[in-house]
Amino acid sequence: MRNFVLLILALLPLTGLAQPWEDQRVFNPSGTEGPVRILSSTDTTIFAPVLDQFLSRNPTVVIEYLVTGTADIDRRFRADPRAFDVVISSAMDLQLKLANDGLAWQLRNVSHPDWAQWRQSLFAFTSEPATIVINRQAFAGHPIPKSRQDLIQALRARPETFQGRVGTYDVRQSGLGYLFATQDARASETYWRLMEVMGSLDMRLYCCSGDMIDDLADGTIAVAYNVLGSYAEARVEDKDTIEIILPSDFPTTMMRTALVSANAPQPDLATSFVRHLITHRPQAGEDDFMLPALTPHDNGHDRAVIPLEPALLTFLDALKRRKFLAEWEDAVIQP
Repeated sequence: MRNFVLLILALLPLTGLAQPWEDQRVFNPSGTEGPVRILSSTDTTIFAPVLDQFLSRNPTVVIEYLVTGTADIDRRFRADPRAFDVVISSAMDLQLKLANDGLAWQLRNVSHPDWAQWRQSLFAFTSEPATIVINRQAFAGHPIPKSRQDLIQALRARPETFQGRVGTYDVRQSGLGYLFATQDARASETYWRLMEVMGSLDMRLYCCSGDMIDDLADGTIAVAYNVLGSYAEARVEDKDTIEIILPSDFPTTMMRTALVSANAPQPDLATSFVRHLITHRPQAGEDDFMLPALTPHDNGHDRAVIPLEPALLTFLDALKRRKFLAEWEDAVIQP
């Protein structure tokens, strides 16, 4: 019995390492260089055109693309930074902390705007707004909300329609959800009022945008809050069912970022990939790109882009995080 217990204890670490990926795919398996292991929060269907474009210019490279949630990316990469070459995530704060902690390789002579990089080791390559997405049928004959305050009024006016049918990220589990929530809370007290109203309706909590959009499309939920706009835009087949709203009261836009692991097994190939990622956009005939471009801050059209700066680390402080999550749970998880 003692030997059996010791065997179980010995296998526990291996069990943790064997947790399944949301998706795991090898691109160009017949290639002779690599593989370049990319750890990413972006769904494969959305990111595949970017990989295909890189491989069209580098036909000998093999890419292993591994998808998991933003918080899980941070945990897995910190546990074994030598296992991955490139890390891509929409959770800007967690990415900045990785770079700040010395886990990112510093690239030399990269021409990229100062506001879209951090010390030549973390690079933004898309700008994507947090949106409200609704099921059109739930609002038939009723005004479409244009702001968070409008949404609060709509939910209060017809609670029977929205009971159990509103959704957002579980910010305790989602790195991106936590980023959006903390930025919203900094911007306005309206966020907390909205969370209280949604909480009173027994709202559903999600890991990621894709799952929320799936439930919107089939009518399981009627409203999804803080969904990534790129994921909603990608669902062309559901355009008659769902509508994307960019809140007019205070906008929140994140930048998706990439870094090369300081311990990358394939540092040269990883560096080439990140350089490609931040310099190449779709060419003629490549109309299947689903990720938006990086939008300049100073063109008068940015939607309050979250900057890559040390202030992003504020809510990653253990005490501040614990306090924020306690307030969020009080608002959202109601008896």
